Amino acid sequence: MTDMPNATPKNSLLRQDARTVKRNRAETRFKAYGIAAISVGLLMLVILLVTIIGRGTGAFQQTFLTLDVQLLEAKLDKKGSRDLQDIKKVSTFGYAPLMAAALEKKVAESAVESDLKPKEMAALLSKDAAAQLRDFVLENTDLIGTSVQFRFLTNSRVDGYMKGRVTRESIANDKNINAAQLDLVDALVKDGALEKRFNLAFITGADASDARPEAAGMGVSMIGSLFMMLVVLALALPIGVAASIYLEEFAPKNLITDIIEVNISNLAAVPSIVFGILGLAVFINYMHLPNSAPLVGGLVLTLMTLPTIIISTRASLKSVPPSIRDAALGVGASKMQSVFHHVLPLAAPGILTGTIIGLAQALGETAPLLLIGMVGFIASNPPDGIASGLMDPNSAMPAQIYEWAKRADPAFYERAWGGIIILLVFLVTMNAIAVMLRRRFERRW
Repeated sequence: MTDMPNATPKNSLLRQDARTVKRNRAETRFKAYGIAAISVGLLMLVILLVTIIGRGTGAFQQTFLTLDVQLLEAKLDKKGSRDLQDIKKVSTFGYAPLMAAALEKKVAESAVESDLKPKEMAALLSKDAAAQLRDFVLENTDLIGTSVQFRFLTNSRVDGYMKGRVTRESIANDKNINAAQLDLVDALVKDGALEKRFNLAFITGADASDARPEAAGMGVSMIGSLFMMLVVLALALPIGVAASIYLEEFAPKNLITDIIEVNISNLAAVPSIVFGILGLAVFINYMHLPNSAPLVGGLVLTLMTLPTIIISTRASLKSVPPSIRDAALGVGASKMQSVFHHVLPLAAPGILTGTIIGLAQALGETAPLLLIGMVGFIASNPPDGIASGLMDPNSAMPAQIYEWAKRADPAFYERAWGGIIILLVFLVTMNAIAVMLRRRFERRW
């Protein structure tokens, strides 16, 4: 009996041939490529978020100067009658000397040595400060003749110096601030009169002129976006769902419906600026709707959002098993009853998800709004009712961010980054709601 060799056969399963080794290596490389791609994507996302947060958080803080202002009766109410109409005759120029005197007094009390003139000291304050003081006096005329403590905004250069955006080297050719004024700023910081605080007005306020970027806020544009989203929700959801139900459940399969379905798919890929051109031509030039009105913006965004809602709704209807329809028809329900009483409720989670995603996409669109004029300087008060909110000129969050990014002052550029943070918060919230609704109501067949 001869001994068998203790060697693995050439075609044994325990031994990989050259092709198997090559496939395994290719699979390993593909996994490595996938991990590398995901890593690069996550890295870019982290860089993006760090950049946005790092450059935008400064907009939520602003530098304020606390002063005790003497509301002189001789300046504000010469007749002493406390008649509101007489007090209104005093413009913001009449309040400027009061603030200058208060700042001069503050410097004297703090024992701060400064060779600046009162006018140069007052230049540290924002040009919005006089309007702030005047609005307070008009609402509290009984305080005329007393001393009231105010927290005034400083100008953008002082705020930039406090945030490190402005340095002593960078002001060499700056006519808006000088080294002596920065010395006074340092002294007031040590005294505690000048400090950075949370800036609620950035969230609730309106846009500001180029001369006072420190007073600009997102509040009015947020209201404009809200009214536009109400128009989109009121029109796109019922029209989109109704069109989807008809095309998926009732429409005959013929050439006409095939053409409609192809066009809906194509419209979902059309650049958003095309919808802006359509809105400009139809709603403004032909129908003569008011320019820059949230109603027009909502109509344009409705046209842009409809294809997304129709496609997502049809996908949700298709996901409902045919047995549901057959069972409903089998017990005597009509076609409409089977759709509205059985299919539609089961498809509702997907429909809501698609709608919210469509609204989130519309909320961040800028190009269509630029073409219909929603980029104007809007510094108005909140609208008086729904009709005013829909028809009065307004801006929108993405358009407001675009406008700030165009302006020369670095303070506006900082606010553009801050506006991006607010917009991202809305978008992330809407997408999170869509995910939660899907997980909450989704059914697996």
